[in-house]
Amino acid sequence: MSVEPATVKRIASLARIAITDEDAQRLAPELDNIMGWIEQLSEVDTTGVEPMTAVIPNTLRLRDDVVTEGGIRDLLMKNAPEAEHGFFTVPKVIE
Repeated sequence: MSVEPATVKRIASLARIAITDEDAQRLAPELDNIMGWIEQLSEVDTTGVEPMTAVIPNTLRLRDDVVTEGGIRDLLMKNAPEAEHGFFTVPKVIE
């Protein structure tokens, strides 16, 4: 697969990145090399290899799921800079 400057400009547009024509000319061969490496990886025989999410074994440290009494709204509201009717008050962001 050959990456052309027009393709680079299109990818940059989709990513909302502004690039010049000179940048597109410079990046096209680099992206072409990357695509070549990806094609090489697709040729590797991975039969019998288990999928991994990380290169080292990783386990999540989870806390116990314990039911609590709740009813601590007043205590939580003490942390709020502004509160109204038992809810956090935030500035309006949509006009």
